[in-house]
Amino acid sequence: MWVLDSDPRLASAFANLTILDRAPDRDELRTRMLAATAVVPRLRQKVVDGAPLSTPAWIDDTDFDIDHHLRWIHLGPNDLDSVVADLSSRPFDRSRPLWEFVVIDGLPDGAAAMVQRMDHTLTDGEGGIRLSVQFLDLERHPERREPPAPTARPGRTDSNTTDTNTTDSADDPARGLVDQATRGLRAAANVPSALFDMVRDSMRQVATPGRRSSLWTERSTERWFGRSTINLEDAKSAAHQLGGSVNDLFVTGALQAAARIHSAADAPVDELRVAIPLSQRSSGTAGGNAFTPAMALLPAGPMDVTERFTRVHERLDRVKASRGSMGLEGPATVARLLPDSALVGIVGRSAGAIDFVCSNVRAAPFDLYIAGAHLEANYPLGPLVNTAFNLTTMSYRGWLFLGLLVDRAAVADPDALLAAVDDAYSELLAAGGIGTRRTPDLSVTT
Repeated sequence: MWVLDSDPRLASAFANLTILDRAPDRDELRTRMLAATAVVPRLRQKVVDGAPLSTPAWIDDTDFDIDHHLRWIHLGPNDLDSVVADLSSRPFDRSRPLWEFVVIDGLPDGAAAMVQRMDHTLTDGEGGIRLSVQFLDLERHPERREPPAPTARPGRTDSNTTDTNTTDSADDPARGLVDQATRGLRAAANVPSALFDMVRDSMRQVATPGRRSSLWTERSTERWFGRSTINLEDAKSAAHQLGGSVNDLFVTGALQAAARIHSAADAPVDELRVAIPLSQRSSGTAGGNAFTPAMALLPAGPMDVTERFTRVHERLDRVKASRGSMGLEGPATVARLLPDSALVGIVGRSAGAIDFVCSNVRAAPFDLYIAGAHLEANYPLGPLVNTAFNLTTMSYRGWLFLGLLVDRAAVADPDALLAAVDDAYSELLAAGGIGTRRTPDLSVTT
């Protein structure tokens, strides 16, 4: 991911737009985030490139300054979603830790927003949620404990992480390079045949006609962001009635919207290739990446929404069965052996064969606070990685908050796409016996 981030089209940063009932207390937020960096050393670390056949390494940032990662801006006359889209498109400073929190004040009625951005090299979406327990509260003004002091050693690599590099290169750089290269060769010699099968299948997909959409062919770094919501209990009830899961309903809605857009443009398509990350995260783990990258060709031709749901359910079940035990370690081992330019080229072509991305993240089912502010809503922004759009949903407080991040060059009318997404979920809920689609009341009475 670090290597791929050098190409802006393949950048893996993800974000979350949190709507707050008020602006968080500035000093309190700063104190809490400093404390979080003491508990999670990765937040104080930056990446340095490794030797050939070795992975890049995390080292402590000797110039770490929390104020480089916490920013405050005023909304003014700007549109919030446009500001969020602009923030999401900005690359991280690769000489610093790869995260930032931006507080946006000036929303109506004294409300505020916060955009939390992290690079995927730090963690995945669910890992980010679990890391957030370090700075979130269950009440507005909880009793505080003395925050821990940072324990990271300046200039050293962090050995208490999921990194395979445990050699202290600050003590013996030459030995560190040799050990990393040796580990790389040993790992490459033990790549399971299943991984080679996956690489072979990926290359076959690249060799065949790529993305299936004839509309969404262009790519850029220009972004558009929109959002929507679905009541979680309604989604569960409708999905059960239709014979599947909430994730089946979520993916079917995105596909239904995509099919409608193509039909309206007189450019119908039988199938669309969709990337769906499958979580492999075990209970209690935080940080790092624990997901299986999976792709599926899903039916986008004209059909009843109930039939589309059934076919999506069947295909996703097959994808989960075939990819359920495969994580990122194998692909990372192969990637370690490739020159950076070759890796960027291969992944760029492979990602370019994907039409769009769907991702599902679970958050807390109860109220949360940060520095005295109540979290009213959480809208996720998943990475595009050279696709037309990413629709991600995050469950929080009994609602599915949907974030739609769009490549402006790919989708000519993103507002129409968002409207089609809304229509698709209303249609699915109706097909599942839900008469009226509810909307959340974001007013806070606590």
